Amino acid sequence: MKIFDTHTHVISPDTATYPTNPIGGHQSEWSQTRPVDAGGLLKAIDEASITKAVVVQASTVYGHDNRYVVETVRTHPSRFVGVYSIDALAPDAVERIDYWQAQGLAGFRLFTTGSTMPGQSDWLGHKDSYPAWAHAEKLGIPVCLQMTMEGLPALRALLERFPAVRVLLDHCARPDLSDGTPFAASQALFDMAAFPGVYLKLTNRTLTAATAGKSTPQDFLARVIETFGAGRIAWGSNFPAAEGALPALVAAAHEALSSLSSDDQAMIFNGTAATIYPGLSESGKHG
Repeated sequence: MKIFDTHTHVISPDTATYPTNPIGGHQSEWSQTRPVDAGGLLKAIDEASITKAVVVQASTVYGHDNRYVVETVRTHPSRFVGVYSIDALAPDAVERIDYWQAQGLAGFRLFTTGSTMPGQSDWLGHKDSYPAWAHAEKLGIPVCLQMTMEGLPALRALLERFPAVRVLLDHCARPDLSDGTPFAASQALFDMAAFPGVYLKLTNRTLTAATAGKSTPQDFLARVIETFGAGRIAWGSNFPAAEGALPALVAAAHEALSSLSSDDQAMIFNGTAATIYPGLSESGKHG
């Protein structure tokens, strides 16, 4: 089965050209202990039989300096699609979107929580971000959101204002699934299905969370597919932030999704990703 990985990261060993400037001021532990550069990621996706991967800006390493993602995509355009990070509150946010899109990247990421920034930042939904959201809506640029479920009310308000924006929720917005089916503690996540532009990024982090407490990955997948449909769910490994070799992460995802129909598996492993990032389906130039 063709696989598109929607969530990978790259870290350059060249700290002079690409100095660290992490959001929140602290570099992530994973990027220091198990960094993977562009060549290493290419080797890893080959070993894992992944056709193409989305390289998502490592916000906890480079902040909004997306140059290494640009270099990675330019060097291997037949294998990688890039997602950049922006400061949505900045006065020049629209200009920065245009700049990074012109560099060949395919969508932007807003980072409102993470390993170095626990909790949910309160700026999501701020009126100063409206120009960036309006620009994304106008140009059809997908928005990748690193957030927790605490931010869903702010996201709902944004989508009521900008209903045509496509939003991909990293790690399914980090739900607490430990209560098990029907996952009442995460009802707010399932309620987001009412917004047709909301997509879920089903990462290995989410699949691991679905093993906690009374939950099983199969129960969670059944509920989320029933609610959103497989056509709004895309798999991503979170490599190398996720521990383990990429082939092992792919194998774990295959095992977790093995109870699904072949059509649903195909949508989650490649079809939905190509809808959000059409460049994944393009042949590109051989890098």
